[in-house]
Amino acid sequence: MKKLGKIALAVALGLSMTACSSGTAKKDKSDVKIGVIQYTEHPALDKAYDGFVKQMKKAGYKKSQIDFKNAQNDQSNCETIANKFVNDGDDLIYAIATPAAQAVKGKTDDIPIVISAVTDPKAAGLVQSNKKPGENVTGTSDLNPVEEQIELLQKLIPNAKKVGIMYCSSEDNSIVQAKLARKAIEKAGMEAQDFTVSETNQIQQVAESMVGKVDAVYIPTDNMLAESISSVTSVTNENNLPCIVGESNMCEGGGLATYSIDYEKLGEQAGKMAVKILNGADPATMKIQYQSTDDLQLYINRKVATQLGITIPDEYQDATDIGE
Repeated sequence: MKKLGKIALAVALGLSMTACSSGTAKKDKSDVKIGVIQYTEHPALDKAYDGFVKQMKKAGYKKSQIDFKNAQNDQSNCETIANKFVNDGDDLIYAIATPAAQAVKGKTDDIPIVISAVTDPKAAGLVQSNKKPGENVTGTSDLNPVEEQIELLQKLIPNAKKVGIMYCSSEDNSIVQAKLARKAIEKAGMEAQDFTVSETNQIQQVAESMVGKVDAVYIPTDNMLAESISSVTSVTNENNLPCIVGESNMCEGGGLATYSIDYEKLGEQAGKMAVKILNGADPATMKIQYQSTDDLQLYINRKVATQLGITIPDEYQDATDIGE
């Protein structure tokens, strides 16, 4: 009887192990479901999505396997979309921009989440550490070369003494960049002053409030302001107030200049990480990745420069032209 009991136990354990093994087996690539949540619609985030899709296709996944949703700059939409992906049992979620990533992280500790266009994942409460995420979240950061952008401001507007930092006070990514900008501005011997918005209907009024108070404006890669950059520059350029901005698409919207990362390449980086996770890698051990300084590009809106009477130094003559 004891011998039969041991045999039965061995068989039961064998079946249990088989069940566990099959439960954790890598899913067939054609059965994988990927949810994508993008916080708002503007060119930089669009490129982060395009780069991701490009990389996933390269790895053999089809676009039909990717469920893309845009939250249209509405946090309640982020919550709804995040719930949908979790309820659908998606195998991986790609979250573009900090508010989208925070919404998804709040809904699941199990589904792997790859983020992009998030300035500081740790400060946003998404990971335990940017070097050792420790949970189900990893991805790519769009941390700007803030010091270089402030240096650019000084070179293009050498007489600037007071710089306004305009950003959305409810975006963690913007708060991080504003602090870095203040530090760089003060280090450069200039005075910094914050001008914050929390809703889009405040943008024009706040932009108007900067006129006469500062000599130049710095705007980071703020989602709200990136989407509404023309509302800012329609005021600032009309009042000879140059704006150094966080990324190239904001230059196209009337910003004077920037050193910008390549958001499509950032999305490709995130896609490579997603593929590794779908192949069995643990996001908890995958450090947050940053874009190489070799991929930074200088952009100048020469039309705006002409409008503001700004002479472009010889060292910047090779910059990518925008607005001509």
